[in-house]
Amino acid sequence: MSLARMTELLQKAEAGGYGVGAFSVANMEMVLGAVKAAEELRAPIILQVAQVRLPYSPLEVFGPLMVAAAKKASVPVAVHLDHGMDLETAREALELGFTSVMIDASHLPLEENIRLVRQVKAAAEPFGAGVEAEVGQLAGSEDGSVDHAMIYSDPEEVQALYEQTGVDALALSIGNAHGVYKQEPRLHFGVLAEARTRVPIPLVLHGGSGISDEDFRKCIAGGVRKINVATATFQSVEQAVRAYCAEGGKDYFALSDAMVQGAYGNVSRHIKIFQSDNKA
Repeated sequence: MSLARMTELLQKAEAGGYGVGAFSVANMEMVLGAVKAAEELRAPIILQVAQVRLPYSPLEVFGPLMVAAAKKASVPVAVHLDHGMDLETAREALELGFTSVMIDASHLPLEENIRLVRQVKAAAEPFGAGVEAEVGQLAGSEDGSVDHAMIYSDPEEVQALYEQTGVDALALSIGNAHGVYKQEPRLHFGVLAEARTRVPIPLVLHGGSGISDEDFRKCIAGGVRKINVATATFQSVEQAVRAYCAEGGKDYFALSDAMVQGAYGNVSRHIKIFQSDNKA
């Protein structure tokens, strides 16, 4: 149990036909709430933080907290750098004990994407850590600062990147988006099915906040094993805080507990949707 490797969690999910939730966290309360949900439901989870969030949750401070929480957990918990933007940050995360990192060079030409993934893969190897990459580009952005246009993943490029890097997991763009969806997402399951035939590794769905339960399960049936959830958890925590304040709450520790419960509720809900409960 405790601190686990992402690759091992996803291999077990592949064998069991379920998805593993990768939950973005930003403070201690969110970490505690996510782990609480995982322990109660006996589910493996991935705790992750995106590089764009590091100005608010400094890696050198927050990273050890995430790793410590995973080590103490009674269920398998992997710790992951989401949307890493450079080799240096990926190396720092690995040295802090993260068991996987993502390098997102999907906005660059395929050849450059492959080059960067190879570098991160080489850096991760001595740590026994997994590496995630992305092909195609999701609409929106991780922190909402820009609004990228959607570029669907090309299954041929998915295959080329895998074959030339040996990456451990691949995120696809199939109509999913970061942040709050402006309209109901329409996922292109044909892209997922074609990618699935071309690579033997677990596939990843980003932009999980706002996708229907039915579409989540169709993605899982189609080979998605890691599902990222960020915005929905942040919103759940914010709503819990607003409710506490609206009730006249003034105690810091009760406020802290409200944040824990906000994260706990959303993580619990998604674990059940992904059918990873009782899989620890």
